[in-house]
Amino acid sequence: MNNQRNLTLLTDLYQLTMMNGYQKCGSRDKVAMFDMFYRGTGGFQYAIAAGLEQLVDYIKNLRFGKDDIEYLKSLNIFDGEFLTALKDFKFTGDVYAVPEGTVVFPYEPIVIVKAPLFQAQLIETALLNIINHQTLIATKAARLTEITSAAISEFGLRRAQGPDAGIYGARAAYIGGCRTTSNVLAGKMFGIPVKGTHAHSWVMSFPDELTAFRAYAEIYPSNCLLLADTYDTLKSGVPNAIKVFDELKAKGYKPTGIRLDSGDLAYLSKQARKMLDAAGHEDVLIFASSDIDEEILTSLAMQGAKIDVYGIGTRLITSFTNASLGGVYKLSAMEENGALTPKMKISNTSAKNTNPGFKKLIRIYDENGQAAGDLISLVDDEIDTGKPLTIFHPEEIWKRTEFKKYSVKNLVIKIFEGGKQVYKLPTLAEIAAHADKSRAEFYPEYKRSVNPQEYKVDLSESLYELKQSLLLKAK
Repeated sequence: MNNQRNLTLLTDLYQLTMMNGYQKCGSRDKVAMFDMFYRGTGGFQYAIAAGLEQLVDYIKNLRFGKDDIEYLKSLNIFDGEFLTALKDFKFTGDVYAVPEGTVVFPYEPIVIVKAPLFQAQLIETALLNIINHQTLIATKAARLTEITSAAISEFGLRRAQGPDAGIYGARAAYIGGCRTTSNVLAGKMFGIPVKGTHAHSWVMSFPDELTAFRAYAEIYPSNCLLLADTYDTLKSGVPNAIKVFDELKAKGYKPTGIRLDSGDLAYLSKQARKMLDAAGHEDVLIFASSDIDEEILTSLAMQGAKIDVYGIGTRLITSFTNASLGGVYKLSAMEENGALTPKMKISNTSAKNTNPGFKKLIRIYDENGQAAGDLISLVDDEIDTGKPLTIFHPEEIWKRTEFKKYSVKNLVIKIFEGGKQVYKLPTLAEIAAHADKSRAEFYPEYKRSVNPQEYKVDLSESLYELKQSLLLKAK
C-alpha cells in the first residue's frame, strides 16, 4: 500500500554524514551487505515478521526532492558535490527477506540488503523503523491469540503512539491473528473488517439505559451489540439487554451480543452467560475489553470466563511490557578486491557478536512436518536430506541434535534485484493465512507466553567455522 509520502529523509543524520564520508573516501560504490535481525535479550522468544510491503514501497519511492536538497544544504554540513550526488540517488541493489507472516527467532536474518555502500547505508533507519514496529505488534497479537480460542479484535487506535502507529499497528495485528479492527482508516487502506458498537456516552445521553438500548436496536437491528456496564452490569445492563433482545427476536432479528468493559470479567461473563441462556439467548455473544494482556487472558481462561470475543487496545497497540523489538542492521560483508569479504562485529558481550557473510535461513521439519530447528547458513551451503543431519548449539557446541527423517526449506527470498522489484506482494489476507500456517508448524511449547521451550537456532558448520576464524583473527 503506497502511502504517497516521500520518506527519503526518514533517516538519522549519521547515515548522511557516513554517506558523505564514503563518497570522499572513494568507497561509495563498493558493494556492501547488511543483515536486519532482532536480538533475544529481553525480547520475544519468537516473532512474526511484518512490514515488508511498506519497506518495498519505501525503497521504490526513494528520491531526494528539491526541498530535501535545500534543507540539507541549510545544515551547512554537506558540500555541493555530495548534494549533487543526492539529486541522482536511486536504489540499485538487491534485497532479500523472509515473507511477511513468517515465524522468526532472535539473530535470524529477516531482511538482507546487498547494495552499493552509499545506498545500503541510507535505508538502515527507515528499514528498522518499518520492520521493527510492525513485527513487534504482529508478534504481540500472535502471543495474545495463542492463549485463547476466543476471537480478538484490535481496538487500539486511541491509545496508539500517533496515527501511523495506529494504522500500521492495525495491519500488523491482523497479520498476528486479530482479524478485525476498530480503525476505520486501516479498514479502508488494507481491507481489514471493521467492528464497533457504542460507548458509555451513548447510554448516558438518554434518560435511562433501557431507552438507550432500544434506540440503538432500532437503528441497528441486524447488528445489535449493547454495552452493558454503564450503571450496573447484572442488575441493570444485562436485564435491559435481554428485554431489547426479546423485542428484536419478536420482530425477526437476531441479536448480536453484549459487551463488558469493566469489573470482574470472569465473574460477570459467567453470570451474564447464565442470564442470557436462561432467557433463550444462547447464541448471543459476550464481548469483553478493559486493558487485557497475556497474563489477564491466561487468568480468565483458568477461571472459565464465558467470553467469545475480546477487544484489546492499549496493551496490544503499544506492545505493553515489550516496548521495542530490538531489531538491528549490521554489516556482514564488504566488497574487497572485487569479491565480497565477510565482516563481523565483535563485542565483549557475546550476544552482540554478529554472524558474517552472505547467509540464508533454513527451517528443519521433523517427520511429522513440524518445525524442529533453524539453521543460519552461508548462502552456498547445501543439505542432502537423504543423509542424517546434525546441528549443534552455536555456543555450547556439545549440545547436538541429529535428524534422520526430515525436510528443509529456505525461508529467505529475493525481493529486489538490481533495484527492480522481483517479488509479487501478496494480499493482506494471503499474508495472514501464511502467518497462520507458519505458527501452526510449531509445537505449542515453543509458543507459550511464559517459560517457552527454547527453539533450536544453530549455525551451519561452515558459518560456525567462519565466525570462529574471524574471532581468532581479531584477537
